Amino acid sequence: MSEIESSLFATALTQFNRGADLIGLSHDLRQILSQPKNEIIVNFPVKMDDGRFEVFTGYRIQHNNVLGPYKGGVRFSPMVNLDEVKALASWMTWKSALCDIPFGGAKGGISFDPHLCSGEELERVVRRFTHSLGGNIGPDYDIPAPDLGSNSQTMVWMMDTYANSTGSSERQNVKRVVTGKTLETGGSHGREKATGQGVVFCLQHWADEVGFDLSSATVALQGWGNVGSATGRILQVHGAKVLAVSDHAGSIADEDGIDAFDLTDWVQEHGSVKGYPNADEIEPSDLWSMDVDILIPAALENQINVDNANDIRAKVVVEAANGPTTLEAERILSKKNVDILPDILVNAGGVIVSYFEWLQNRSAQRWDLDDVDYRLREILWSAADSVVALREDLGASSRRDAAYAVALQRLKTVYNQRGIFP
Repeated sequence: MSEIESSLFATALTQFNRGADLIGLSHDLRQILSQPKNEIIVNFPVKMDDGRFEVFTGYRIQHNNVLGPYKGGVRFSPMVNLDEVKALASWMTWKSALCDIPFGGAKGGISFDPHLCSGEELERVVRRFTHSLGGNIGPDYDIPAPDLGSNSQTMVWMMDTYANSTGSSERQNVKRVVTGKTLETGGSHGREKATGQGVVFCLQHWADEVGFDLSSATVALQGWGNVGSATGRILQVHGAKVLAVSDHAGSIADEDGIDAFDLTDWVQEHGSVKGYPNADEIEPSDLWSMDVDILIPAALENQINVDNANDIRAKVVVEAANGPTTLEAERILSKKNVDILPDILVNAGGVIVSYFEWLQNRSAQRWDLDDVDYRLREILWSAADSVVALREDLGASSRRDAAYAVALQRLKTVYNQRGIFP
């Protein structure tokens, strides 16, 4: 089995154990935290537009809830499988603990391509999946959110399906069963850009720490979906130049800089960066060797690997995606003195603003965007401070190990205080 094909959950466990070693986590707690509490797999039929039925397979992995309700996205992709979702669920546990928010970790998904469905078919798939999960989700138990292939509309369908499966007197109290909803149905300001905004806040923290001027930075971005495009636009406002972008269908570059706002408009109309008229087309592999200050993988896992890690010339890799760097690639980058800002810190903005949405739904409030951004920055800044401090205290070799150590120390404290039932 090649490095890229190896188990994503095995990678997650290796990262977990490195952090556990730093704080001397006990064997008992390693056993508890190394596997999900629940693995839910549902197979459900959906009637398609042509009258035939298809059976879909859906997953909901609930990793840990000692700090609060399970929390995590729902992704729709043909690549969704049990191993991937287990890894993603565990990373959600560490993100919540690192950022000191009262959530646990979960992840879900359906193995299919939503782009091959009509709007009506997609709605039926989402609603049937939600119904099949039944009591395995709930506003104070397990709270889904958007992820790859899903969006605010799919979250609204999930909420509505769940609400109509509860008693009539409770239907207005269950809006917080999902986050990432549209504003009109109880969503939060800032949720669409939350992950990208968090990426930039973490990058600002790193720049202040190492004495780097972000306003003159050059950037290459892999992925121009919700996270990548928001990151690019916010960085451009800060004065940085986006020199190269790639997505699932194409790769482009311009040494004078790509207008992130104009590119976003193009992608919304055409579905990809491919064919964008104001930049040159490049080979996808050329993105990794671009002479830029900052490289941001904002797409899928395992994108930085042994095949391209040696080509990377950036000063820092900012993991906006989940698990974008393989273990061997991380070792290569470390030898090259390329800094890596780890995913469990960098892309935690989504779950933090989901927490804000959940709080707003609980109290029937609506916070303005400035308030959301301020609170988001405060939480991420504090988390980044903790990583830097613990890295120095423990002599951790990487920011990732220190980030895991911070998260695991908080989980360890709670387990030691609560004990293990019975």
